[in-house]
Amino acid sequence: MSTAIKWLTRSAEFVAAMMMAAMFLTFILQIVVRYSAPFGWLAEAFPLLDPSRYGWTLELCLALWVWIVFWGAAFVVGDRDHVTFDILYTHVNPKVRTWFAIIGSLAVCAGLLWSLEPTWSKFYILRLKKTATLNGLLGDWVRMRDIYSVYMIFLLAVSARYAWRAFSAFRHGADAETSHVRDGGTGR
Repeated sequence: MSTAIKWLTRSAEFVAAMMMAAMFLTFILQIVVRYSAPFGWLAEAFPLLDPSRYGWTLELCLALWVWIVFWGAAFVVGDRDHVTFDILYTHVNPKVRTWFAIIGSLAVCAGLLWSLEPTWSKFYILRLKKTATLNGLLGDWVRMRDIYSVYMIFLLAVSARYAWRAFSAFRHGADAETSHVRDGGTGR
């Protein structure tokens, strides 16, 4: 099981890295086109540098940024990497800490799952809206719902992670799944 988890983790990290690379390359393209734009003769000599062809770059960077943030938060960033306010949590006995972990995890899970339907209802209208400039790059089929669909993936993945955290805390105690409490918060 741990081999499959490691493989899935590495795959999610690879997807995030590829999105970051695509965003970086698009950003570099924006810089090249922006600084070559004042030289009209350059665009005439090299039609690929015509600034009117690159309106899509800003929207692609924004879409990739949305995907990187929610994909990363769902699959790449671990619980120890988030900011936590655990002053009370670290100063109670392990049994109380376990119940804190269970109740807190179930609350996060329930809140995210509860928000699925209202979120999907808002996304329903986005199926009609097209992107402003990405259709020139990706075609006419891309809708705003497709760009923001990563938020639904985020809701489901984080809900599943916190449900697993509650189950693990119930079976093994909170200290088994939060070893950073035992080692002074270093995470090592």
